[in-house]
Amino acid sequence: MKVVLRDNVESLGKKGDVVDVADGYARNYLIPAGKAFRSSKGAEQQATRMRKSRELKDAKEMAEAQEMAARLVSTTIHISARAGDQGKLFGSVTTADVCRAVAEQANILLERKALESDGIKELGSHTVIARPHPDVEFPITVEVVTAD
Repeated sequence: MKVVLRDNVESLGKKGDVVDVADGYARNYLIPAGKAFRSSKGAEQQATRMRKSRELKDAKEMAEAQEMAARLVSTTIHISARAGDQGKLFGSVTTADVCRAVAEQANILLERKALESDGIKELGSHTVIARPHPDVEFPITVEVVTAD
């Protein structure tokens, strides 16, 4: 059965794609969940409009992510945290802490899920990888200093 996807469905397609799926998968999951609707001549025209809209939105988000990368790559984010004598932190600096610091210091809003870090547990300079868009990835330099 041919269906038009209303949402991105992992391992199947993106919003606006016309895909051929098993009848049962379409009837029992995709259509009742609102993730797709049956394909017809009019529906395929609607799918074309959905794809164009998706492509424009994706291009805009990618441009924003690239501009964000250009601003953050050359910037060092400073975070103060309590630490012991050996430089070990009491706790850790999480991705949420990095997002908060980026918002305060660089005026850029990042989602916590866009950052990759195992948690920073020592004083010093660290690199956190940011992926705000699937095609844009860049490092953020985080300097952790002792809180006074």
